[in-house]
Amino acid sequence: MKKVFVAGATGGMGTALVNELVSRGIEVIAFARNKDNLQSKFENIQFVQCISGDVLNYKELLHAVKGADLIIHAVSFPYESWKDKHIPCLENLLNAAKSINSSFVMIDNIYAYGKTTSPIDENSSKLPHTKKGKLRLQMEKVIEDHDVPYIITHIPDLFGPSAVNTTLYSTLQSVVLDKNAYFLGRMDIKREFAYTLDVAKSVIELASNKKHYDQHWNIPGCLHISGNELQDFLRTHYHYSKNMKAATYKKIAFLSIFSTFMAEQKEMMYLTEAPMILDGERLEKALEFIPLSDGWDSLKETIKWIKYKEINEQNKAI
Repeated sequence: MKKVFVAGATGGMGTALVNELVSRGIEVIAFARNKDNLQSKFENIQFVQCISGDVLNYKELLHAVKGADLIIHAVSFPYESWKDKHIPCLENLLNAAKSINSSFVMIDNIYAYGKTTSPIDENSSKLPHTKKGKLRLQMEKVIEDHDVPYIITHIPDLFGPSAVNTTLYSTLQSVVLDKNAYFLGRMDIKREFAYTLDVAKSVIELASNKKHYDQHWNIPGCLHISGNELQDFLRTHYHYSKNMKAATYKKIAFLSIFSTFMAEQKEMMYLTEAPMILDGERLEKALEFIPLSDGWDSLKETIKWIKYKEINEQNKAI
């Protein structure tokens, strides 16, 4: 693995992957739509080539992937765009991988499993009952049907630096701004969250060995926390005194009347009522370890990054 193409490089997961690859001395083609974001993140980092473009434009994509021996799919779309964009994006990336004879890795979520009993291992049945879960399962089959060496990784909800399109980010951002915060789901139920930097390490370890290809891998998270525990942590370490409220199914269902995003979020609320926990035993056997940070320390680092981001945005507004 000498040069890796990261699609969606400016997102939380993409940024972590680029930084992890660079730390190992591996060349990276960082690809995303927003040229300014790419340059602000990676322009002065050795081993990184920044290319802006649209992953849905195959001509642009094919030009950008030249020289890569691995393509990593870390592109995310708003829920409202999933139906129209995910499959074309995936097809473009797979066709590009085949054209340059490279391997392929997709960073996937857990939606395809549907409602199931935890802990979930790689042999657990996939019986999705939501339209988004069914789409993710369809995407898996598209990958398996292409003649490209692949790895599909399943991860729980993310948090970490640059991971702004996540449920924990909106909660922690409100805390940093000293506002009332919402925690998605019931406050008394523990959920699993994965730190982007940890996931990046596991993904690159898997991708570095050919014996791990043409398989699915579950990557567990370092943080298992309820809303109540998060609130106690924030009160103790950050003197957060505002209210943290539960954004329950009923609340989201009401808001879905007025918001397309909330209407899309509503069908995924089952994950907050009966959370899934990923079994990492197979991953640990393959890697001989699972890179897992201390969950509380990872939260602190995430909050530190959010504070830095908010200060920068305030300074720009002056």
